[in-house]
Amino acid sequence: MGAKRIGRKEVYKGKIFTIVQDEIQFEDGSVAQWDLVVHNGASAVVPVTTGKEVILVKQYRNAEDGYVLEIPAGKLEKGEDPLTCATRELEEEVGFKAGKMTKICSMYTAVGLSDERLHLYMAQDLQVGQQHLDEDEYIEVVTYPIQEAIHMIFTGEICDSKTIVGLLAVENRLKQES
Repeated sequence: MGAKRIGRKEVYKGKIFTIVQDEIQFEDGSVAQWDLVVHNGASAVVPVTTGKEVILVKQYRNAEDGYVLEIPAGKLEKGEDPLTCATRELEEEVGFKAGKMTKICSMYTAVGLSDERLHLYMAQDLQVGQQHLDEDEYIEVVTYPIQEAIHMIFTGEICDSKTIVGLLAVENRLKQES
């Protein structure tokens, strides 16, 4: 496989992401144009209580034009450590600090259209901190037993990909710890 990027043109620059049009040359010499959303990346965290409940946020999402249940998450600042971001977002969005943060994985959120890498963590040994939402965040904090949250994936009540991956991974880790 000999594909490589040979050119890039910025098409749009917003406050959260940039859209570029790349020229990709293939092994046979043909060239294609591909669009790509360029993003700094993000961190997300699955907060787990001592009673094996998970803390989620319910917030409006434009793509859904409605409310979506998600794990706390946020965009990385340029050069920011993913663990620092996850720790910040946990307290900002749900008002907790973690005594223990465990890295689950790093993943592309939509590799076919974006270079965004999401760093996923599990937070345990939670202590009360202080919630401080961004000015454009309107969040309801909700708590579910892990098994109920897993069930909600399969009924379609939880449809966010990072949340699905995070919940399934945490369920697996908690089973291994038992």
